[in-house]
Amino acid sequence: MNATSLIFLFGIIGIMYFLMIRPQRKRAAERAAMLSAADIGDEIATVGGIVGKIVAVEEPGEIICIEVDSDVELRVQRRAIGEIITSAGGQGADDPPASDGVDESE
Repeated sequence: MNATSLIFLFGIIGIMYFLMIRPQRKRAAERAAMLSAADIGDEIATVGGIVGKIVAVEEPGEIICIEVDSDVELRVQRRAIGEIITSAGGQGADDPPASDGVDESE
């Protein structure tokens, strides 16, 4: 192998890292942070499409109870959370920041 072939090979490996591996690691880290941030009072959607509110977290922390209707609770694994719709603090992950009550359309 000559130097040009080695440079080309390392260039391809570098491009693959920056286009494939690095973004996947970033998404995995964001998902792990979202799962660990889910707490009682958050409204969530599971990966299966069930929407409910977290009402309890069992002791090991890997099982959560979500209320999907009055007097209907489901126990699911924490990793089944697909997204947090609204957090107990009042805003979901994709919500814009709260406004100060001034209507800008006037």
